[in-house]
Amino acid sequence: MSTRLTAREMMFCPRRLGTLMALLCFSLGCVPFSGQSEAPDLVWGIRGISSGRFQKPRAIAIDAHDRLYIVDMTARIQVFDVDGHFLRSWHTPESANGRPSGLTIDRQGRLLVADTHYYQMLVYDSEGNPIPEANIGGTLGHGPGEFGFVTDAVEDSQGNFYIAEYGDFDRIQKFSPEGEFLLEWGSPGEEPGQFRRPQNLEIDAEDRIWVVDACNHRVQVFDTEGKLLNCWGQEGSQPGELYYPYDLALDGQGHIYICEYGNHRVQKFTLEGKSLGCWGSQGREPGKLNNPWALARDSQGRLHVLDSNNHRVQRIIF
Repeated sequence: MSTRLTAREMMFCPRRLGTLMALLCFSLGCVPFSGQSEAPDLVWGIRGISSGRFQKPRAIAIDAHDRLYIVDMTARIQVFDVDGHFLRSWHTPESANGRPSGLTIDRQGRLLVADTHYYQMLVYDSEGNPIPEANIGGTLGHGPGEFGFVTDAVEDSQGNFYIAEYGDFDRIQKFSPEGEFLLEWGSPGEEPGQFRRPQNLEIDAEDRIWVVDACNHRVQVFDTEGKLLNCWGQEGSQPGELYYPYDLALDGQGHIYICEYGNHRVQKFTLEGKSLGCWGSQGREPGKLNNPWALARDSQGRLHVLDSNNHRVQRIIF
């Protein structure tokens, strides 16, 4: 049986919502994206634990074929096509201590899973088959190759892995393609180069590591040796400010999109931190968000936003 919402259930019409969302955005002090629709392009998902439904989805990744990988609070990793049709699913091995909070597709098309409360990065192929020899971590601790609560993992152009963690740790560790520890940087704090929950990572074409430093309400950028290149953002709800940024996506065209858990919105910036517009506000209707955790950008430039506490996905065009 299909788990997609019907048109009646979604109660959603892009043309009618366009004007409403524009007025809403201006009333919040946000500037809509020029020439683009303010209404969601697609809304799908419903609360539940059966296939195709969600229980607070919290991380998303998208592969070269525009397949969406989404993990929720049941520790299920579900795979969907770009329009939200369910394809398959599997569970991580253990989840009693907590659920994964980060997903990334590496250069080989494998899924990297931040198995947060088991202090490790898990690796799967696109069909959900585990690749245990590629896993990194699994031991709680401060030492090289040990972890606190793992939040995300990414791979650079040379095949090196960068794994972020928070708790008493708040750092990023770098590993070789073979999983050997190479270096680390960061510590708990508010100074540039320090972190308060580095929640998500992204690597650009020049191998710069972009970090949403969630509880410091900012973005930090590093080179592959951990040298700080840029740091911007401040706490607040006005355009250009951030409140618990949880995820980011680069478009390769000089823009960065940031999902703000605390501000219930997505905000678009230049790479230097100038706000270009925002989308969303707190609520349950299509076009509104309730503590969004993550987002992913597909091959057509559309953003798929995990509307976590509404247990759904909204696709938007900026």
